[in-house]
Amino acid sequence: MLETNIIDRIKLPFRKDKELFSSLYDIMGFYPRHIDYYKLALMHKSVSRRNAKGRPVNNERLEFLGDAVLDAVVGDIVYRHFEGKREGFLTNTRSKLVQRDTLNRLASEMGLCRLIMSAGHSHSHNSYMGGNAFEALVGAIYLDRGYNACMRFMQKRILAQLINIDKVAYKEVNFKSKLLEWTQKNRVRMDFKLIEQKKDENSSPVFVYQVVIEGMDAGTGRGYSKKESQQLASKETLQRLRREPQFIDAVFAAKASRTKMEEEPVMNVPDTEQKADFIIASVSETPQAENAASASSAADDREADTTRSERPKRERRGTRRQEQRQDAPGGESGTKRPEEKKTEDKDEFDLSDITACPSEPSKEDIIAAAEAAAYTD
Repeated sequence: MLETNIIDRIKLPFRKDKELFSSLYDIMGFYPRHIDYYKLALMHKSVSRRNAKGRPVNNERLEFLGDAVLDAVVGDIVYRHFEGKREGFLTNTRSKLVQRDTLNRLASEMGLCRLIMSAGHSHSHNSYMGGNAFEALVGAIYLDRGYNACMRFMQKRILAQLINIDKVAYKEVNFKSKLLEWTQKNRVRMDFKLIEQKKDENSSPVFVYQVVIEGMDAGTGRGYSKKESQQLASKETLQRLRREPQFIDAVFAAKASRTKMEEEPVMNVPDTEQKADFIIASVSETPQAENAASASSAADDREADTTRSERPKRERRGTRRQEQRQDAPGGESGTKRPEEKKTEDKDEFDLSDITACPSEPSKEDIIAAAEAAAYTD
């Protein structure tokens, strides 16, 4: 009754604003004070207009503000709810609560998507529209009521009625990570193949990815980001692996065929000899030097043989020449010249001509010589 009296006291010029007040009360649990903030939060960029200063008017600025406020509020709630948990666990839990998929589902469950003003297109074509509007709504609540109002909104309307924080914290929703873990444990090859990339009627990017396992096409995912499309493709692939025994048998058969081909022996065994082509051979080690050395050796052998065979002839000729010289006049055995005979008679090492220097006469010798000369006279 009190709530009805409050809305009756609000001066609303249009019936449409009354309907907006009632809808926002159902979503937030309280009436707005400044309705313009909430109108702006529900204005998609496709219907944005320009203000008096020429700037575009839409919910993107409120979305930015609401994203920051939402991180702070949810971080505060998670910190107080999970006492003693480590920083990594708290960060992971907060990211699950504020991720785009969670906010999209909240906006749909709360009826917020029906209030979004867009350019005549259904909001369902763009999975970002609901989540963006939810963040803009939080930004509008912060500007209208302050931080404590945002905290009460998240605790009483979201976590108490729509989300079980404990289930979200301990539930793994990363299908891509699960698929990668399964393929690594079973040593199965897996890859993501981009099938299509385009833009829809609102110029929003659309990606279509397909999972390929052991060369076979598996799940396909379509989303407004690469991460979202790969997550959906991984989820569908995991579902096929669990529900279709024929598919998983085909995967392991393809793996067996691939590993068999990889394990086939190679007939041509590589040579282990290491060629020393990088070493410069010396002159004696080169083939030309070896040939020259062998030729030189052969020539020396032939010369030695010739010398041995001709040596008796040379000796005989030398003997005859020596005999002729001896028989000739003035030869070695004939009459020798006087000077040659004297030279031969004299020994080469005869020291008889070499005498010691005469020593000086002593005083006694001088006296004796004088006396001898006197007597002689």
